[in-house]
Amino acid sequence: MKVTKLEDLLGTDREVKDDNWASRRFLLQGDKVGFSLHDTVLYAGTETYIWYKNHIEAVYCIEGEAEIETVDDGKKYQIKPGTMYCLDGHEKHYLRAITDFRVVCVFNPALVGDEIHDEDGVYKLPEESK
Repeated sequence: MKVTKLEDLLGTDREVKDDNWASRRFLLQGDKVGFSLHDTVLYAGTETYIWYKNHIEAVYCIEGEAEIETVDDGKKYQIKPGTMYCLDGHEKHYLRAITDFRVVCVFNPALVGDEIHDEDGVYKLPEESK
């Protein structure tokens, strides 16, 4: 059994930050559970281009508000607390945080832990991250 408190991740190598977001990574590939679990905050007023070409991501909003725009069709989705979205089609998208936007994310395959989006908005596969 694993029990982890958010406060125990802050300031460690399991808290990964970029200019637009901070991701606190509760479960990673090394935990050997088959997925990774993250508590992520995207900062108000930011826009992040993302393409999870190597991963499926499910996201559940617990605080704040954001908009997702899918690149291929230009559709926009308003995301508020209590809303889940799943990028099961590897959709290229923009994520625009209207307010500080806190979500719980699940990735398959699991992330290694140090991933940051590359120039294409992609997280490398775990084998490529080493």
